[in-house]
This record gives sequence, structure tokens and C-alpha cells, in this order.
Amino acid sequence: RFAARRRAPPLMARRAMQVVVWLIVAAVAVLVAARLGAFSGRAPSNLGVREGKLKPPSRTPNSVSSQADLWPDAPQKDSAHIAPIALVGGDGKATIARIAQVVEGLPGAKIVERRDDYLYAQFTTAVMRFVDDVEFWFDPAVGAVQVRSASRVGSSDLGVNRARIENIRARLGTAG
Repeated sequence: RFAARRRAPPLMARRAMQVVVWLIVAAVAVLVAARLGAFSGRAPSNLGVREGKLKPPSRTPNSVSSQADLWPDAPQKDSAHIAPIALVGGDGKATIARIAQVVEGLPGAKIVERRDDYLYAQFTTAVMRFVDDVEFWFDPAVGAVQVRSASRVGSSDLGVNRARIENIRARLGTAG
């Protein structure tokens, strides 16, 4: 006789539930897009050494370069500056080989090009699949390995590129 009557939830509760559902749907859509490569960007076509220089630092604060000072017009040259990597045992070829070993052991790393004096690797983040391009070049004029690490997309890398290079430097056991 006293059948429980269901009352519709108040309007605010229904709206809150709708917002939660839409947020979940949006989060899933972003993760699916990331897994499909929507945030990986395109590989730059101008990587490598040209006239004794690696590509300049990015226009946004998402890269580091040991040659940032060689690009006076680069808007982020001051924040992008990082020290070159010292040679292991005084040998450029051996240092590049050792860097390749270290890079191969890091999560998300893939070596794309490897020569005696140059190494190009891509690092892909696990969840969002962001790709960073990293170059190492033995510069015989300086007697060190020049380095550049840059995110393909976004305006900030939250310090990831600098931390990556410093991690590689630490694993090599060289001071920076």
C-alpha cells in the first residue's frame, strides 16, 4: 500500500551527471586519438648537421640545444641552452656508440639514424604518444657531442627534454 515512489533527481543532480558523462566521453576520445597518433606530429625534414650546426632551438620553450648560442635570432635561445656532452675516453666515435647504448635502454626510445659521428632518436611518451626528436653529433672542432632535443607539438615540454639529456649525461658518467 505504501509503494515507494521514485522521484526524479533534482535538476542540478541531473546536470552534474551529464557533465560527468561528457567529461568521461571526452577523456576517452582524447586517449583514443592519442593512441592513433594524433599528438605525434610530423618528423622534421631538416634534422642533421648543416654547416657545423644542428637545427636551431624551437620557437617555443619545448627544446634544448647545446648550440643555441649559434642562433642569435632564436627567440628561446637562452632558455634552450644546455651544455654539450663531454667525450667518453676522449673519443667521439666511442661516445656516440655509448650514447646509442644508453638511448636504447630508455623507455619510448627508437634510434632512427646512427653513424659514427651522429645519432638521431625519437622518444614517444607512453600515454599521449607525444614524440620528441633528439640528435647527438660529435663536433670535432669543439671536441664534444652537440645535442638537440625538441618536442614536435605543443608550446611547453615541462622540462622533459632537458631532464632527458641530463639523464643521458648522468648515465654516461660525464660532467655537463
